[in-house]
Amino acid sequence: MLELKDVCVYYKKHVAVRNLSLSVNKGDFVTILGANGAGKTTTLNAISGIIKVRKRLGEEGLNGEIYFKGQKISGLSAAKIASMGIIQIPEGRKIFPQLTVKENLQVGAYLRKDNEQVHRSLEKALALFPDLKDKLNDKGRELSGGQQQMLAIARGLMAKPELLLLDEPSLGLSPLLRQQLAEKIKEISREGTTVVLVEQNARLGLMLASYGYVLENGQLALEGKTSDLLNNEDVKKAYLGV
Repeated sequence: MLELKDVCVYYKKHVAVRNLSLSVNKGDFVTILGANGAGKTTTLNAISGIIKVRKRLGEEGLNGEIYFKGQKISGLSAAKIASMGIIQIPEGRKIFPQLTVKENLQVGAYLRKDNEQVHRSLEKALALFPDLKDKLNDKGRELSGGQQQMLAIARGLMAKPELLLLDEPSLGLSPLLRQQLAEKIKEISREGTTVVLVEQNARLGLMLASYGYVLENGQLALEGKTSDLLNNEDVKKAYLGV
């Protein structure tokens, strides 16, 4: 479904991602791990078109390419990529604080014209996150941090994504809320949505996903089944605190 081929991204003079190749099959649950600054969020932003795939000025070689369902998407606008079924839930929730919960959810479906299906998606999102049901008329800023994260994911689901990109969804949550959210994300995956998860909490990411990529300094350092990565000595020392 998704393929990155030798992707490069830079910010001004800083190389954020270099020659990164990875692939995600339909129905997969993949996690991308790495320390702060490893290029995890940059990778998601490149996939969703928020930033452009390109080498540092003056460097030779190709920029790399990104394909979704066989079609090249690197170079397309973020809006076009979203319309194709790739939806990103950004780090830090980034809901619309002045809009109500219901309005936030409606914004998530702005590309869709099938009103009956949109209503079904709303019912499904509220069934997944029942805490939002009684707060449809509350402003986004009035929600707790956990509820805001639920709203951010529910808003993304309103777009009916084929590929859901999640950037640090557990950031700032208590252990209990983190576990509850993890169960919801797992349920989204079980229902057939392909998921790519960026997680600072490496153990959580490896427990949820079935395949993982480990980035170091913008480059792929390791990949494999998450069951194998959990038992990898380098991963244990660097990311699991073992």
